[in-house]
Amino acid sequence: MNFKIVITPEAKVDLKESSNWYNNKRKGLGLEIVKQIKEKVSQIQELPNSCNIKYKEIHTAVIKQFPFMVHYWVDESISTIYIIAALHTSRNPNWLNE
Repeated sequence: MNFKIVITPEAKVDLKESSNWYNNKRKGLGLEIVKQIKEKVSQIQELPNSCNIKYKEIHTAVIKQFPFMVHYWVDESISTIYIIAALHTSRNPNWLNE
C-alpha cells in the first residue's frame, strides 16, 4: 500500500529549528540531520506500523546519528501518515497527549 506523507506546520518548524541549531554548531550539520530525518520518513512511508506506538496512536521513530525522534500517526482509512513532530529526545512531548 502506498501511503501519502503529510508534514504538519509544527513539524516543519521543528525541522527548521533543528537544522539551524546544528548548522550553528558546525556548518553542514543541519543538512545532515534533515537528510537523516527524510530517510527515516521514507522508511516510515514503506512500513508505517513498524515503529512503536508511544503516546495513544502516535508512533515514534529514532534517528540513528542524532538524538531525535520523529513522531507520527497513521490514518489507514485514507492511507496517510501525518508527521507531527521531530523532537530532540530531551524535549518533553507531553503536548502530544492533548
